[in-house]
Amino acid sequence: MRAQVRTVNAAEVGLEEMLAAREQRATRQAAALARFGKPLVSMTMVMPGPVKDGPLPRRVLDLAVQEMEAACRARGWRILSRKALWQKTGPEALSVIDADALSLKLAMIELEDHHPLGRLWDLDVIAPGQAQLSRQSLGESPRRCLACGRPARVCGRSRRHPLGQLLTTIGRIVHEYDLRAVT
Repeated sequence: MRAQVRTVNAAEVGLEEMLAAREQRATRQAAALARFGKPLVSMTMVMPGPVKDGPLPRRVLDLAVQEMEAACRARGWRILSRKALWQKTGPEALSVIDADALSLKLAMIELEDHHPLGRLWDLDVIAPGQAQLSRQSLGESPRRCLACGRPARVCGRSRRHPLGQLLTTIGRIVHEYDLRAVT
């Protein structure tokens, strides 16, 4: 059975709502940085189109949180704070980690690049007094397009792929992950 990306009565969100959600996320990030003085991981989903929430995005983000926490435990890093939000602009989570920001970013890149669902996760690392750590600033390759493997920013900005193709690819990635989990 294929994973469903859309739900029947799913709420569509517009650009203004997405921009407001981004601003609210930045406010939460700044508050967490000020309170804890440690780097944080801000997690969102790669979910193109006007529908950002539903059972599939929530499940996939929940798995991202579990994998991020497992990676932290494996490295002996303490999770100082965690919060998940389930909103119509898409699920998101914020965790403050007692770790070196550079090591944390490299661990998150490893998850994005090597976990079967990692292409669907956006795991940003932000450190106190610094800008968001980027792949490029660390000499890492940019995120790849879900459909063709080119740099995601290039395809996203040019709208190279139809929405249906991207949503089908997301469904296939989740379906293949589910098949691996069963076997």
